[in-house]
Amino acid sequence: MNRDQAWSIVCEFIQSDALRRHSLAVEACVLAYAHKFAAEGHSVDPEIWSVTALLHDFDWEIHPQLPDHPIKGEAILKERGVSDEIRRAILSHADFTGVPRESLLEKTLFACDELAGFLTAISYVKPTRSILDVEVKSVRKKMKDKAFARAVNRDDIVNGAAGLKMDLDVHITFCIEAMQQHASELGLERVAP
Repeated sequence: MNRDQAWSIVCEFIQSDALRRHSLAVEACVLAYAHKFAAEGHSVDPEIWSVTALLHDFDWEIHPQLPDHPIKGEAILKERGVSDEIRRAILSHADFTGVPRESLLEKTLFACDELAGFLTAISYVKPTRSILDVEVKSVRKKMKDKAFARAVNRDDIVNGAAGLKMDLDVHITFCIEAMQQHASELGLERVAP
């Protein structure tokens, strides 16, 4: 499966612009890591990483209850011919599936998912509503504010960075920069305050 086919599935199943943008934000972060890891000598297929990130929440609107998501979605992807590697990574991004995160792709998807959503939420409360104005210190401050973006699991953000053996601030910075490269596509460009 290539990126265009994955995006077609996303658009078929996801009607919400916000959820589509979340898929794109996770893709931006995961793909940036794919290029980083490839440059470090890891065997990485950026297309597979891109497809995995795009598809990780494709079934959220039709299966909004856990554990239906992503378990029931995985069966749909299997019918569509999506590879075992991609389906396994998608299953592993939810702790309750019992699929352990073993591969670098699996660990990266998990590390980027909640953080991308959190960075988007922080962008929305900036006067400019832009990822271009998000800084690590504001992310760390908002992580302590349990009332802010309540649905985002802070432990997943911390554990995701640890799973990649990365300092949390370095991971946050990396994902901010990845999303900044796609600010327009993510709807996170600066607007006049």
